[in-house]
Amino acid sequence: MLHLNIQMDDSPVSSTSKEELTWKVLVLDRRSTAIVSSVLRVNDLLDYGITMHALIDQRRTSLPDVNAVYFVSPTVENIAKIISDVNNDHYAKFYVNFTSSLGRSLLEDFAKKVAETGNSYKIKQVYDQYLDFIVTEPNLFSLDTKNVYAQFNDPKTVEDEISGRVNEIVSGLFSAVLTMGSVPIIRSNRGGPAELIAQKLDHRLRDHSINTKQALRSPGVNSANNSIRNNKSVLILLDRNIDLASMFAHSWIYQCMVKDVFKLERNTIQIETKSDNGETSLKRYDIDPHDFFWNENASLPFPDAVEHVEAELSKYTEEAKEISSKTGYSSIKDINPNDGSDTKHIQEAIKALPELTKRKNIIDMHMSVLTELIKELEAKNLDSFFEVEQNITDPKVQTQFLDLMKKDTKGDNSKDKLRTYIIMYLKCELPETFCSECEEILKASGLDLKALAYIKRVKELNKMSAVSTLDAQNMKKGQGSAFGNGSALFSGLSSKLVGITSEGSSKLSEGLGSLISGIKKLMPEKSNLPITNIVEAILTPQQANQASLDMTDDYLYFDPSSTRGAHAKPPRRSSYDEAMVFVVGGGNYLEYSNLQDWCNGLNSSSVEDQQRTIIYGSTKICSVDGFLEECSSLGDRN
Repeated sequence: MLHLNIQMDDSPVSSTSKEELTWKVLVLDRRSTAIVSSVLRVNDLLDYGITMHALIDQRRTSLPDVNAVYFVSPTVENIAKIISDVNNDHYAKFYVNFTSSLGRSLLEDFAKKVAETGNSYKIKQVYDQYLDFIVTEPNLFSLDTKNVYAQFNDPKTVEDEISGRVNEIVSGLFSAVLTMGSVPIIRSNRGGPAELIAQKLDHRLRDHSINTKQALRSPGVNSANNSIRNNKSVLILLDRNIDLASMFAHSWIYQCMVKDVFKLERNTIQIETKSDNGETSLKRYDIDPHDFFWNENASLPFPDAVEHVEAELSKYTEEAKEISSKTGYSSIKDINPNDGSDTKHIQEAIKALPELTKRKNIIDMHMSVLTELIKELEAKNLDSFFEVEQNITDPKVQTQFLDLMKKDTKGDNSKDKLRTYIIMYLKCELPETFCSECEEILKASGLDLKALAYIKRVKELNKMSAVSTLDAQNMKKGQGSAFGNGSALFSGLSSKLVGITSEGSSKLSEGLGSLISGIKKLMPEKSNLPITNIVEAILTPQQANQASLDMTDDYLYFDPSSTRGAHAKPPRRSSYDEAMVFVVGGGNYLEYSNLQDWCNGLNSSSVEDQQRTIIYGSTKICSVDGFLEECSSLGDRN
């Protein structure tokens, strides 16, 4: 699209390439800005010849000699803006791209009004790009649609609202499927929004296959790249109610902790800090798509990330020292890039300086983020909640949790208490006296317990039957107590973190001593979340447990590539190479990480060359606070 829909190599054409770069302006709306900003930065846009980018609904400078690429949602307002720009000769040529399909009536109206301007020759291209989803990692995407869970579970939501939201989700999934380039089998649990979405998506994919004769054609792609891949793929659509507990869980994974403790949206970390005098400040850290540390450590346990950032800092320090010692400078910071010296070592140092500087900035950023995480751990006893949730079936855990509920901490951890209590309530049959005591403590902390009221109603209505079945199977296999007999070493972690968070400390684990290594040995054994058990039963049924198979055998089955015969075939057990897992009502990094761990383990243990891929998506990647608010809004409903 940024190369005017001409098929290019995978890498952008730079100004130093033999092929001349066409400079242009990129015009976006707020939706498309979110789509682009999660994968490209300003420097990336420059590499693609974008000299300026602007919002379509804001005042823009007229550049009648410059070409413009529009990437906007197909709305009446955006089309009116484009027509106005064409009429006013705002740009030399117009290359119009829509995030999703432009309806026939809007397209005809667009063509008619452009013709009336007398400048229709300026419109060089009009494309439906089918990119109406947000990607933050190669295997993770979101439709960035808010309050879907609350809307679908609110008895007061009218049919038209549900239908409109379903169509919106189907459109986003349709875009994602087209981008994948293969027609998947669709499997869906019954009786909820996922079933309705599966039916409508099947119908739309089937129509698309028939109408194009060559399904899933990508605009601007040559015929060599236009064929459908032969791999066996499956789209698994699930309702959020299949597992609510995972939405409240504490995690020990670096990426999950960042999302949980701070704010992580579209690859930007926001950390709110308070100074000694009570003033609040907001720090923003941008995660570059080429951030080597995040790519390697985001899915690893927090203690591993701490060790690795220190190792990277030591590695950088040694390399910088070696380079500077050869140049005669006392520090690599003193090297002048404009130094005209012919000295070989100085020239080599100047050449290495940009890469080293970038590495150092990334290391410093993660050092800061990890330092703030340690502060939060110490202030709120977050490790203790994690430990309780890992030992949820241990009879002693109730006493341990009550002690934790009554314990005062530096930071406000009342929501953490509520989250862990909700998980216990969902997964266990708790004594009434225990529940009363916990809820009194929660009320005394000033929390709004409407979310808890909704959770109680969910359990009473037996909407957690699928989770209960999977959990029961896990407990039989010994997966319930993840720490075994060594979990006691976790209990004192927070108190031992005191004094480790001094600013500028190059050793985050200084003071932890052997504790970090002890934690690593006692990290939870990898166990599957309910959603992973479901994916396992569909993707590799020969390896799944019977409870998961019994559940998924009842899932709906659609084959959109089959344009003849029955639209919905009886479910059958078959293995697949690739799965797209989509949760209607909100997802999280914990489920994404768990699925990737399982998939990586499957690929590493495979005796064949077959490598499977799992892509995780949701209507929105939710924060725990955000999902609590949705549940709270449902707490007042009858």
